[in-house]
Amino acid sequence: MRTNLQLFRIAANRLPAPSSRRLVVLTGARQTGKTTLARTNYPELRYLNLGSLEEREALRELRTAAWGRTVGAAVLDEAQKEPAVFEKVKWAFDAGEVSFTVLLGSSPRLALMHRVRETLAGRAFLFELWPLCALELRHSAGEQPPPPLLHDLITRPGLIDARLCEEAPVLFGEEEDRRRDSVEHLLAWGGMPGLLPLTDADRHDWLRSYQQTFLERDLADLARLDDLQPFRRLERLCMLRSGGLLSYADLARDAGMSPSTARRYLAYLEASYQILLLPPYSRNLTSTVVKAPKVYWMDVGLLRQGTHRWGPTDGGLFETMVVGELKKWTSAAGVEAGWFFYRSRSGLEVDLLLETPAGVIGLEIKHRPGSVRSDAGGLLAVAGALGDRWRGGLVVTSGGQVEPLVAERSIWTVPVHRLV
Repeated sequence: MRTNLQLFRIAANRLPAPSSRRLVVLTGARQTGKTTLARTNYPELRYLNLGSLEEREALRELRTAAWGRTVGAAVLDEAQKEPAVFEKVKWAFDAGEVSFTVLLGSSPRLALMHRVRETLAGRAFLFELWPLCALELRHSAGEQPPPPLLHDLITRPGLIDARLCEEAPVLFGEEEDRRRDSVEHLLAWGGMPGLLPLTDADRHDWLRSYQQTFLERDLADLARLDDLQPFRRLERLCMLRSGGLLSYADLARDAGMSPSTARRYLAYLEASYQILLLPPYSRNLTSTVVKAPKVYWMDVGLLRQGTHRWGPTDGGLFETMVVGELKKWTSAAGVEAGWFFYRSRSGLEVDLLLETPAGVIGLEIKHRPGSVRSDAGGLLAVAGALGDRWRGGLVVTSGGQVEPLVAERSIWTVPVHRLV
């Protein structure tokens, strides 16, 4: 596994050139590499960190009319910490005195996005940076690797068979090893860039410190909580439920708080890029589906730290990693897809449904080397209900071979390291 921090980042290819007329907003969880990415992509721009009290005060005192000639095109880090800069950037941009500015903001996104919606609506282009995904772990900055199989499956129209028939059934040698190593690292430690150069002992300390920083700094930006213990309880309960259905009433009861407080705390976690809430898919299928969402913790390393699950990877951790990987890629690459799961009240389920402009792809996630036809039961039911909207299904495994599973419904077995 690479231990340098100069890694390929998918979002780098989408960020606009500084010669364009743009206000760029780059947000994401703390320590995901936003500052490194912005300073690498825009080395010629002035860099100002509003985390510094002195720089905040200087920019607060700067007259709006002087912004263009004094600050000019710049990278403004931790922009949400000084609300006045948004009005000044807007004025300079509208006046034509500044044509390009990058605003960075760590979690929580609510604090930054409130300012963007309030002041820069219709002007700002939003990009989100997530923890490292498998493709980024495998490649250094400056490389331009081809997109993963996942990208082609989502973006190519028609059935997925045509693309999967192009794949070699198995890989050998260095390419296979690199792919497996990247997935194993994500399963063991998650995707935070700061972990890469550390020893295992230091990685434990880093993750513990990150969790504490989130509670004491990021959460404080969202809510003034006199007592953090109720939030800590809900956070851990949410981690323990990763990959499962989320009952707000049950979560609130177990955390010892009202359902409205539980919903508010979950909104904080979602706004801070910690969790993904996956809604149920019910269109054109059946009225007997469950209505509750599923919850996933976005980084397996933080999930392991928060629940002390440092043993072998189990099915829940594996599913959490796979869903997180798919979400990170589609968001970073700007790929258009709707995210859902399917579960009927009779117990029939599909872990993930990706609704693309050309139709729906289903994914069932199994933490084992291979698959059998019975693994495709939910996929077959959804395929029959969707008809022409069905593009195909994947049973995602920890194995090594790409192969058709149910040919008549375009359902394939695909190892996760071949998919991402």
